[in-house]
Amino acid sequence: MSRLRALVLAMGLLASGATMAVSPDEVLSDPALESRARAISEGLRCLVCQNQSIDDSDADLARDLRVLVRERLVAGDSDEAVRQFLVDRYGEFVLLNPRVNNHTLLLWIAAPTLLGGGLATLWLLGRRRRRDDDVVLSAEERAALASLDENPGA
Repeated sequence: MSRLRALVLAMGLLASGATMAVSPDEVLSDPALESRARAISEGLRCLVCQNQSIDDSDADLARDLRVLVRERLVAGDSDEAVRQFLVDRYGEFVLLNPRVNNHTLLLWIAAPTLLGGGLATLWLLGRRRRRDDDVVLSAEERAALASLDENPGA
């Protein structure tokens, strides 16, 4: 039975690649602090990988940032103080979800504005096209159109 248990454990460890990024020597002995460290790390961007959190990244810089987060927590910093420390050091880019403030407002407004503008443009073009289909031709215009149909090469 112990062989089966070892096999299941090994398969579980292989399947959970994200948890392998945090090495055992980084893990804090206090479960509450470790939980806080993981929560903070999941919201911080790996500056090497850029689309991964530092909790998921195997990059050396991500490891250094994970250790720094844990050091700050052990020193007594609050979660927000740790985040702010990293933002002060690396800029807003270190946050996976940037904060809403004056210099990130464009990030939050641009996509919905562009989408709304595109939809409005499509709607206006659709209305214009429908209006063009409803144009009534005069008798002279119908005659000219009929003569073109009879004589296509002219």
